[in-house]
Amino acid sequence: MREWTREEIQRIGYRVVDLIADHLSTLPSEPAFNPVPPALARQLLSTPAPADPVSPDEVLRLFQDTIEPYPFGNGHPRFWGWVNSPPAVMGVFADALAAAMNPSCAGGNHAAIYVEHQVLAWFRELLGFPATSMGLLVSGGSMATMTALAVARHTKSGVDVRVNGLRDARAPFAFYLTSEAHSCARKAIELLGFGSASIRTIATDVDYRMKVDALEAALEDDRARQVRPIAVVATAGTTNTGAIDDLDAIATVCRRYDVWLHVDAAYGGPAILSTEYGHALRAIAKADSVALDPHKWMFVPVEAGMVIVRDADAMRSAFSLVPPYIRQAGSAGEVYGPPWFSEYGFQQTRGFRALKVWMAMHQFGLTGYRAAIEENITLANYLADRIFSARDLTLMAQPSLSIVCFRFVDPSLADEPATAALNRALLERLQLSGEAFLTGTELRGRFVLRACIVNYRSTREDIDRMLEAVRRLGRELLEFGIRK
Repeated sequence: MREWTREEIQRIGYRVVDLIADHLSTLPSEPAFNPVPPALARQLLSTPAPADPVSPDEVLRLFQDTIEPYPFGNGHPRFWGWVNSPPAVMGVFADALAAAMNPSCAGGNHAAIYVEHQVLAWFRELLGFPATSMGLLVSGGSMATMTALAVARHTKSGVDVRVNGLRDARAPFAFYLTSEAHSCARKAIELLGFGSASIRTIATDVDYRMKVDALEAALEDDRARQVRPIAVVATAGTTNTGAIDDLDAIATVCRRYDVWLHVDAAYGGPAILSTEYGHALRAIAKADSVALDPHKWMFVPVEAGMVIVRDADAMRSAFSLVPPYIRQAGSAGEVYGPPWFSEYGFQQTRGFRALKVWMAMHQFGLTGYRAAIEENITLANYLADRIFSARDLTLMAQPSLSIVCFRFVDPSLADEPATAALNRALLERLQLSGEAFLTGTELRGRFVLRACIVNYRSTREDIDRMLEAVRRLGRELLEFGIRK
């Protein structure tokens, strides 16, 4: 294949930038959700691979006509589904620049490695971890949790798991988390060979936070039965309600019982910058490991997750296949650079994720992040206040961080199934209307509407428009007797 000239790269590059600019600048006036039409979906799924080269202009035309009009929606100011934020513009450009450099970030003495070390140092300081701790940029909170619990297994299982697996264990193992913990923790525990039977589901209080006395009772009971505790998974911002477990008290219990503490701060961690939640989140610094996703509340384009482990030697020992006598000691190696990231995690081939985190952090600065996060928290409180004062809406959980769970209600609805059915139908119509995008969840068996505001574009006017749409759709469903 022939080499592209500078002029050709520039011409197509300018077209790409125009497409990016058009997409980002027109999103607020587009629907919050625009599903792929069935005919186009069938076409996309059935079109064979191109047999011959396609011109760059035609490729961009295909993108413009068949892909760009149907985005996920998370760039829209009224998209508050799951935990998905709009991208920082510098993060968008960083992805392109990182792809142009295309380094392999397993290790070595090149700029990408030092950028990742710098980014990790920034987050260690933000979260209060010591400079001697170690971390990695990974795909997201799921891989961060898997990595952290693999180190916990290596450290706390009492057997040489790298040689013989868990077959030499003299006692069964246990992990401790609540029903509000992210499902990735259960997946990680299963994939690490412990099985879901090793999970102890710890009760939560009225605000969906782990009951510390229940955790201690479970640990005491397992100790009496000769079960070996491995790790507690606490959450700093649950996906359902934004609840923050009592990290300080849990850390104290973990130290007393010599149990690994992993904190899932994938969503809530950046709120350590906020006035309202900074104090509750400072106890993250007492954890053995933490997961945090810059691609959530720090607006970095996906994928950009992070794991930090307090004991760097344990992390290296859990993953490294490089004999100690030939490991690079650190920055003294002019050829090989610092210790390789591939020694601290599963991936050997690693992309230049750090650049988009680095550029987004320069775009916002810590003061900019603090302002954006606090504005999202303020909007969530505003939404909760409007719901609390309304007769046809009801809060379903104490708002925390930037998540608000609520329902449309009416006296004519006789029972729980009818209310749930109405709200399920309402949510589907709201999403398809394109006016706003919320998601649903279940809280203690009750279906609720859920808004998670991690969006620097959102305003009070957007909150008002969403609530107006919810009420209108709810009244229409009641009037026409539609139940799903």
